[in-house]
Order: sequence, then C-alpha cells, then structure tokens
Amino acid sequence: MVDHSPAVTDRNLEATTTISLKREPACFAFLCDNAESPPLPIDSIHVDLASADFFAGRASLWATLEIRSGANNDKPMTVLGFDETFLRPFSRALIEAATTRVGHRMSVVVEAKAPTRHRVVEYVTGGGAPLQELVITPHDNVVLIAATTAPGEPEETLFQLPRSDSFLRAFAKMAYQADQSLRDTLTDLERIGRSRRAAAAE
Repeated sequence: MVDHSPAVTDRNLEATTTISLKREPACFAFLCDNAESPPLPIDSIHVDLASADFFAGRASLWATLEIRSGANNDKPMTVLGFDETFLRPFSRALIEAATTRVGHRMSVVVEAKAPTRHRVVEYVTGGGAPLQELVITPHDNVVLIAATTAPGEPEETLFQLPRSDSFLRAFAKMAYQADQSLRDTLTDLERIGRSRRAAAAE
C-alpha cells in the first residue's frame, strides 16, 4: 500500500533567510563576560527550524537565530532560541529602536497555562538560559542586543547587529519570510494532528 499520510513541508529556512553582513559595519557575537566563546565577528545570520511537534492537541515549534563566522570556519552557532510568538515583536522592536535611536526593553511574558514552557532562551552563556527581558540599544553604527535571565540580574550583552538602512530592510524582509514560514509549519502540524485524531476515532 502507498502511504498517503500527511507530512510537514520542508521549507529550508536557513537557505531562505540568510543575510550576509560582510559589507556591514563590524558586528560581533558572544560579547558578555560570561560568554562560552570569545567574541566572534558575524559574517551572516539566519533563522533555522530546530524542532516541530504536535502533542496533547497542540502544535508547537522551536526556531533559532544563528550566526556564521569565518573565524570558526563558518560553523553555525546559535545565539537565541524561540517559539513562534517571538519573531514578530522582536523584529518590530529592533527596527523601531534602530530607526528612532531610542532603546527598547522587550519583556518575555511567561505563558500562564504552561509556565515551564520557555518562549525565548539565549545560548551565549550556556546551554539555553530562559530570558526575562531583551534590551535593544542603538548606537551610531550598530544595535546591541542584551538580555536578563532573572529579575535583578545584570544585563548580558549577547551580540550586535548593523544599524544601516540596507541591513534593516534585509532584516525586515527576512523576519517576515521566516515568521510566515513558521506559521505555515504550525498550520501543517495542526492539519496532521486533526488527521491523526480523525483516523484514531474511526
């Protein structure tokens, strides 16, 4: 028999969302004192889909913001991990801070129904520390991205991105395409979940 079970479409996020930073002002990752690696120049960034699941009647996914650097032979390194609710407000906050030159503090709200389910984590200082707040600070040529992991804890600077018009346009396009792809993936998962429930009920 031919298997006609539904499947999640492979959208190859890395290939469609990569932004080269080689011609942009110098940008670096792993900038805080507690970083696992020394500061690395960022040659490109991209979004990747790390996992997708349908469990207990709910579709969920986990994506990552990754960098590549010639300093480590272009090996992808993850700086942020996040769920499907993060990319829109983050891209909006980054662009607003960069264009207005006013710093922005973005709170990461814990979901009441699932308090142990993290929405955003950073991989700069360890294996994935859940974030309480992201702090976006614009400077002349770059925008610093810092974070706090708990109330009262000091901010840790994770990485910096260009503040140029060319980068902001490219980032807005990338974020839109990545967000759409992530939401299409959730739609696929929900369709598969409904199909499996219907099959189990027969």
